[in-house]
Amino acid sequence: MEAFEAILGRRSIRSYSDKQVSADAVRKVCNAGLYAASGNGMQSTIVVAVSDKEVRDRMSALNAAVRGQEDDPFYGAPVVLAVLAKAEAGTCVQDGSLTMATLMLAARAEGLGSCWVHRAKEQFEGEEGRALYDELGIPEGYVGIGNCILGYPAEGFPEADARHEGRVIEIA
Repeated sequence: MEAFEAILGRRSIRSYSDKQVSADAVRKVCNAGLYAASGNGMQSTIVVAVSDKEVRDRMSALNAAVRGQEDDPFYGAPVVLAVLAKAEAGTCVQDGSLTMATLMLAARAEGLGSCWVHRAKEQFEGEEGRALYDELGIPEGYVGIGNCILGYPAEGFPEADARHEGRVIEIA
């Protein structure tokens, strides 16, 4: 798939089929995310790829608790890519955001649906979240930026909404 095709075809998917995503596809998407631009080339982000259902469900419960709900904020997606960045990096949020965007574009290029699910910072801040950090071997000093959920869309890729006019100002 060409880059512009992936960019223009990317949508936030909130309904996933039961079809599992191959480990190879997950690795390809994660690897692409590592090539996102970063402030001063620091490469401050890491991606924690979770396909294990038990760990995925624990992360889902932590994320749901942040917003005071019990439903699955990961919309049934079988894979969660938690993007974390070194908190000491002055551009940690920007670096993580670029990594998230790159992951979502790579997912679309692989024929996968994705969606950015917020609250990664908060889901890992509490006692249970910190315990999960330790269990997963995440080094100290990383802060959650976002969760990129992956899977096969249950209903295909929807068409894009019309773009709002006047969002590009040209100075020639």
